[in-house]
Amino acid sequence: MLLNNPPLAPSLPKEGDSRMAYVGRFAPSPTGPLHFGSLITAVASYCDARAHHGQWLVRIEDTDIPRISPGSEDHILRSIDAFQFDPDADIIFQKNRLNLYESAIEQLHQHGLVYACQCTRKMLGSNHIYQGTCRNLNLALKDQAIRVKVSDQEICFTDRLQGRHCSNLQHDLGDFVLKRRDGIINYQLAVVVDDYLQGMTHVVRGADLLDNTERQIWLGKLLGYPQLQYMHLPLAMNDQGQKLSKQNMAQALDLTQAQQLLQQALRALRQPEVELNSPAQMLQQAVAQWNTGLIPHSTELHGIYL
Repeated sequence: MLLNNPPLAPSLPKEGDSRMAYVGRFAPSPTGPLHFGSLITAVASYCDARAHHGQWLVRIEDTDIPRISPGSEDHILRSIDAFQFDPDADIIFQKNRLNLYESAIEQLHQHGLVYACQCTRKMLGSNHIYQGTCRNLNLALKDQAIRVKVSDQEICFTDRLQGRHCSNLQHDLGDFVLKRRDGIINYQLAVVVDDYLQGMTHVVRGADLLDNTERQIWLGKLLGYPQLQYMHLPLAMNDQGQKLSKQNMAQALDLTQAQQLLQQALRALRQPEVELNSPAQMLQQAVAQWNTGLIPHSTELHGIYL
């Protein structure tokens, strides 16, 4: 093992209720308006939390400030209202919590677990596995990217839908970036810190994030955080075989059709039918009937929405 440091004791005060057996969340990024794929994730995370008598929170993951799309944050907030989701706490915005992520980096730095990297994309070329070029150069952290050290060991977890999933980060990725040269905090760090601070126990999200999980488990171990339970949902695909996403110009949710869209989302998740009613009553019925065993154990859903 390259890293023999013990896990760090958590230095940040937890905001969540540690007595809760289940705390889940919906955490969209405002890089575009919510689309049908986002709704599937919101519905599944909400129903799973409520079916377990747990809490459900909403977090806006907006650390990548240059990529924020004008109006998308407002559309997300209006969507939460239109579908009558009822978060158990105030919605938080990561752009207002940058000091917390900086504190986590400093905590890791004090234990020799991160380092500055001066490598540019041009220098790295097409090699997606970082070779540790700057690991032992002892560069000053200021105005440089900051990478976390990984170790030559297999990290595994059992996903509630996708089964056992493993990665050796040193072989598959190399030391990865926590903070970019331009000061932008990487998603991997922000999500790990916030999931801990908000007391998360369960993560329900799209299968496009499945390969991120080992990185987040590794960071959590270094910071001394408890490991979460994961369920990665199959992704809604368009007719071209592309996942519904902002990059592929997925259609924004029509908030005047909330009931119909809720019904379609539950059908996509293969859940029992719910009657058209107010969104709140439809969600209540969906929670009462929620059955994760009916969700397809695949990474893609085809032919469900255009």
